[in-house]
Amino acid sequence: MTIEGHPAAPPKFRDYVELTKPRLSMLSVLTAMVGYFAARPPSNPPKLIFLLIGTMLAAGGVAALNQWLEYDTDAQMKRTADRPIPAGRVATGSAFVLGWLMCVLALFLLFARVDHLAALFTLLTIISYLGWYTPAKRWSRWSTEIGAIAGAFPPLIGWCAGEGRVTALGWILFGVLFFWQVPHFMAVAWTYRRDYSAVHFPMLPVRDESGRRVALWSLLNTVALVAVSLAPVALGLATKGYGLAAAAFGGWFLWRAVAFLNGRTRDVAARKLFFASILYLPLLLGVLVADRLLTP
Repeated sequence: MTIEGHPAAPPKFRDYVELTKPRLSMLSVLTAMVGYFAARPPSNPPKLIFLLIGTMLAAGGVAALNQWLEYDTDAQMKRTADRPIPAGRVATGSAFVLGWLMCVLALFLLFARVDHLAALFTLLTIISYLGWYTPAKRWSRWSTEIGAIAGAFPPLIGWCAGEGRVTALGWILFGVLFFWQVPHFMAVAWTYRRDYSAVHFPMLPVRDESGRRVALWSLLNTVALVAVSLAPVALGLATKGYGLAAAAFGGWFLWRAVAFLNGRTRDVAARKLFFASILYLPLLLGVLVADRLLTP
């Protein structure tokens, strides 16, 4: 346990690594890379390296500051009680300093060595996640959707690094990330709804005890996701081969979202929808990047 914000024992390196939520942060880094390569930029290894470092620092810094802001509610939920701050392994002050140092360094590197617009979208990510989404979890039913906005910026960071501006496919990638996050996090929130209820987060899975609106909202956003994922073909930005793959992946994801509607098996369906979302996104984005790079 912590005493006046200080850990009971000296923190270990792995505690600081855990503070940056490496698995979740990696999603931001990978989607930024997707935006970069989908823009088909000329070869520029130094810019790519600084983009990679900058997005890693920003994602890790935001994660550390998010845990600093939420350590009180994290301590009350089973799934988060063992995080470094509530478990007493890292002091709140250390998390605060580390998080801001990482964010400031990320912005400096991206502004000075990558692209000004990429740095701007990184700043928007930091502000929207920490200043909007994190506090909204305590008072808004729309916190998931607010968080989805922040989580959809990384492809635009990569796109700006590759092209210096945002064009149609960059915004399509933003839409894919936005709509994907809703069924993904609805499935998570439904599975852990009792934890969220214990800390009085007023998100939809807490308010909707039956789960019918949760499942329907997940399905509607999945339909929107599939439609947006097919837009590159309609606009001539990807081949029909990509379109067939996107339709197949989308049909499978829709099937899992439809199964979530069944109240008798909703708990099991939520877990299956979550795992489907984990597979769907890298498959879709991987095919899109391959299609863009291999097509003249």
